[in-house]
Amino acid sequence: MPEQRRPVVPGSVADLLGGVVPEWQERALCSQTDPDAFFPEKGGSTREAKRICARCEVKAECLEYALGHEERFGIWGGLSERERRKLKRRAA
Repeated sequence: MPEQRRPVVPGSVADLLGGVVPEWQERALCSQTDPDAFFPEKGGSTREAKRICARCEVKAECLEYALGHEERFGIWGGLSERERRKLKRRAA
């Protein structure tokens, strides 16, 4: 299903994506929580975001999206940018 523009909550993950919301993101637990947890300051804790991701039904779709779009920042699919880089290197 193609990505669609939908009304977004200011400061939400969808807002950070410029209002383009993949279908799976509507079911994502992160869309119902504080987006700051998923984009911590450098050296900040990723624990809360990863805890939320661990319970999310669309974790795999989220990670696939991040890898496919080379997301450089934030927690996506339960992995940090550093962890996603490692995963891509192992897969290559």
